[in-house]
Amino acid sequence: MAVVETERHGQILMVRMNRPERLNALSQEMRTRLAETWTEFRHDDGLDVAIFTGAGRAFCAGEDMKESLAAGTPGGRRPAIPDPFMAGTLEKPVIAAVNGFAMGGGFILVERTDLRVAQKGAVFEVSEAKRWLLGGYNHGHIANLPYPIAMEMALGFRFTAERFYEIGFLNRLVEPHQLLPSALAMAEHLLTLPPASRVNTVHMMRQMRPQAAPEQQRLAALLREHGAKSDLIESRAAFAEKRPPAFKGWDDPQDRYRLPTLDSAKG
Repeated sequence: MAVVETERHGQILMVRMNRPERLNALSQEMRTRLAETWTEFRHDDGLDVAIFTGAGRAFCAGEDMKESLAAGTPGGRRPAIPDPFMAGTLEKPVIAAVNGFAMGGGFILVERTDLRVAQKGAVFEVSEAKRWLLGGYNHGHIANLPYPIAMEMALGFRFTAERFYEIGFLNRLVEPHQLLPSALAMAEHLLTLPPASRVNTVHMMRQMRPQAAPEQQRLAALLREHGAKSDLIESRAAFAEKRPPAFKGWDDPQDRYRLPTLDSAKG
């Protein structure tokens, strides 16, 4: 059974993550096959729009914790080949059809898409605060969300599809049986546009998305190193073993009060 399935609907490509028994968690095999699929889609002149979805009750649960623990490396391994979808070099629009849980890396996949349809009851979570030494500080900023909602996202709270639709993160909220038909209808609308208009407009809109400033990104890099690295594996082990984590926090307790700053990031 392929971990990524594809279907052609004329000029539309349906891309389906297919590890339902693992909630479509991102194993290295799946990451590699997705990179291959997006590369093939990019270079196929007969395909112009993609719909991205998952099999079973999840869109994507994010990092494959079991694989990370077996390798002893948090975050999993990235594919050896370029992924134009993740790199932002894919010129064609992608529509997310979110059929269930979209957590951690799965949320990031949704965030990368251009248009988003979700079924009622889908659940979203930016999980970085639970797994790393810095929470997902930039996701709410990229989505143009108000500060308290961006803070809530960064600190790992869960969001329902209903709430995300209300705050403008989703384009459509539909019953489960309407999910793929709604995504296909959006794709078919895109195909009615002049090809250059579709490609150029998507490209321009992507350039206008907010990004953290360079000095903020440098500060984030420092904060990702600021704390006990043992907590990275402990968070994953506790999740896999279904127990409360025993976090250390800092190797030197005084580091709690010695946070890097924007000024220190300039150096």
